[in-house]
This record gives sequence, structure tokens and C-alpha cells, in this order.
Amino acid sequence: MNDFLIYLIILSGSTYLIRALPFALFKRTIENKFVRSFLSYIPYSVLAAMTLPAIFYSTGNVASSFAGLILGCIFAYKGKGLTLVALVSCLGAFATELIIMLLG
Repeated sequence: MNDFLIYLIILSGSTYLIRALPFALFKRTIENKFVRSFLSYIPYSVLAAMTLPAIFYSTGNVASSFAGLILGCIFAYKGKGLTLVALVSCLGAFATELIIMLLG
């Protein structure tokens, strides 16, 4: 229990520093267009890095995961809503799993 509290304090301190340090270092607005553009893409790249591996390991077969990913990308590119994109991706992966199960 004592080790847990030490770990909790260290983790909360490091998390706080990561979030508070930019506010302490950058008191003015960032005016460099390249840096602002770079910083605006960080949330999207982090989200992609976290979700893309999970997509390929979410089903029992990589082919069905890839089919769901492709369908989701197509619907998202066409500007459809998040709920429809997620639904079509799930249904595409499920249908591909059924086809693979019926053929194999």
C-alpha cells in the first residue's frame, strides 16, 4: 500500500508537470505559423497512433478489421457523421467475418 501511494504521487506529479509546463513556459501567444500548424496536428496524430493498432487487433481476423477500416475511411471522407461511420465500420467488419466463416 505504501508503494502505491509513492507511485500515485509520482504519476500525478509528472502528469501535472506535463500539462502545466507549457503554460509556464509560453506566456505569449505563439506567432510562428509553422509551429502553430505543427501543434494543431498533434491531437489528430496522437489519436491515430492510439486507435490504428487497436483497429487491426479488434477482430479475430486482420482482413475483417481492414475491411471495416476502409469502409470507415470512405464514409468519413464523404463527410458522414461519426455515428454512421462507426456503424458502417462495425457492420463491414462483422459482414466480412461472416463471409470468412462461411467460406472457411
